[in-house]
Amino acid sequence: MEEITRNSASVSGECFPISPKAAAPKPVAAAGAITAPLQGTVLDVPVKAGQAVKAGQVLVVIEAMKMENEVVAPADGTVGSVSVQKGDAVAAGDPLVTLQ
Repeated sequence: MEEITRNSASVSGECFPISPKAAAPKPVAAAGAITAPLQGTVLDVPVKAGQAVKAGQVLVVIEAMKMENEVVAPADGTVGSVSVQKGDAVAAGDPLVTLQ
């Protein structure tokens, strides 16, 4: 029989402590590399290298679990490079775009 409490789990009479894990820090999107916030497939890249972008403008659209997730510019800037293209598989933390 299994029993789970807030700080331990008991399986077949043995008690195992459970210690909470701190959440992994999310990639910080500052001027520079913009990274994928989650694993998925790139659906669209509506920007090109050299293009001026405004804060909040969509840089990349990623599909994960049948949901579209927009990755937006954190600040005004210019796209320095684009590291992905439509159809690419990305993992959380992979570089997508660099801003200057």
